[in-house]
Amino acid sequence: MNLQLTKNDLSHVIEADRAHVWHHLIQHKPFETVDPRVIVEGKGLRLWDAQGKEHLDALSGGVWTVNVGYGRESIARAVYDQLVKLNYFAGVAGTVPGALFAEKLVAKMPGLSRVYYTNSGSEANEKAFKMVRQIAHKRYGGRKHKILYRDRDYHGTTIAALSAGGQDERNAQYGPFAPGFVRVPHCLEYRAQDGWDPASESYGEFAAGLIEEVVLREGPDTVGALCLEPVTAGGGVITPPEGYWDRVQEICRKHDILLHIDEVVCGIGRTGTWFGYQNYGVEPDMVTMAKGVASGYAAIACLVTTESVFELFKDDAEDPLNYFRDVSTFGGCTAGPAAALENLRIIEDEGLLDNTLAMGERLMGGLHALSEKHAVIGDVRGKGLFCGVELVANRDTREPVEEMLVQKVVAECGAEGVIVGMTNRSVPGFNNTLCLSPALVATSDDIDRITDAVDTGLARVFQ
Repeated sequence: MNLQLTKNDLSHVIEADRAHVWHHLIQHKPFETVDPRVIVEGKGLRLWDAQGKEHLDALSGGVWTVNVGYGRESIARAVYDQLVKLNYFAGVAGTVPGALFAEKLVAKMPGLSRVYYTNSGSEANEKAFKMVRQIAHKRYGGRKHKILYRDRDYHGTTIAALSAGGQDERNAQYGPFAPGFVRVPHCLEYRAQDGWDPASESYGEFAAGLIEEVVLREGPDTVGALCLEPVTAGGGVITPPEGYWDRVQEICRKHDILLHIDEVVCGIGRTGTWFGYQNYGVEPDMVTMAKGVASGYAAIACLVTTESVFELFKDDAEDPLNYFRDVSTFGGCTAGPAAALENLRIIEDEGLLDNTLAMGERLMGGLHALSEKHAVIGDVRGKGLFCGVELVANRDTREPVEEMLVQKVVAECGAEGVIVGMTNRSVPGFNNTLCLSPALVATSDDIDRITDAVDTGLARVFQ
């Protein structure tokens, strides 16, 4: 049926959505009495829903994805041109956009050289875990197979990715999980771990030292990799303390542990550098990415490795199990790298890394100003256009506010026409951080409107 849709009559779409679509991360019971939200159109940072209401999107698509903003015709044209020429061939062979994007991508990642295409961040992390396990069997008799992950970090929704998930609420009811994944403590200085002596060392060095304690407890000869987000995203927008990453790198090299950086959120400009780890002088062995790689214009994710990791899978051509025996069906789609190439061009030509730094500074400045006005703000954290505001019931005790109140602040911001987020089904008792990540094209007026909405929302809920 050829259904004619207009902005004035989307009732059929709303009813079809209510009857048949299973939305992500949301309870559907309310949709029995209220309409589900249906987004119809986007331009820049603006969205319009089925009711015709305009929203300023301070979350880049709800999950830190639309880095270059909505309505980019040049990306759509690049995808169209590629699809009519060749839409797909499995990753057993190369394609023109796949080769060209890989070349451009690794040029921005000194020390890394090989790109493995997948279709989601979860899957990219799965591939990294499988490489670690295969290396363990190839070189260490299977012993060096354990993968360390950090409390509050998140690496995806599959069972293996959840096995490496540091968010207990997100993991709840999905076990049992895969063996061989071991948690290390988080690095949030605002909620410092017990045992830290500020007189003797920085919190960053102390928090990294806790990782080494886990390595030594498990046995360095059993630990194959450490998987970390450069800036923890959904676990509270946690920026690493000074000295943390230097010590982490030292621990990995000392104990022959592969360093796997999950850039699914931070990658492709979100923090003002191409990748979040590049803010801290880290030299990873494996980097995963998704979301902003093509700004949501096509599905694409990547695992990028060093040449030395790649060489481990071609050192014995006579062994039928020697290569990385893996496949990602939709990693062979050409739309992803075609969109990603144009996405990179836009970021370069429009100076969006510099804009991210400037607008990020403005956003952080505005949020710090709000903290002087609203006692409920306990901590403001962030890097580039990736910011978090932790809300507390008492600044002295740092007791988190009730999650329901944070939800009300989000709703009040929405009433002001600004979409903001919060830590959601992440850490029990600590889903108390507002999350802000507008597109890299944000203007000063956009930033001020976001901070004004947060100001209004906090005032309505807490005063």
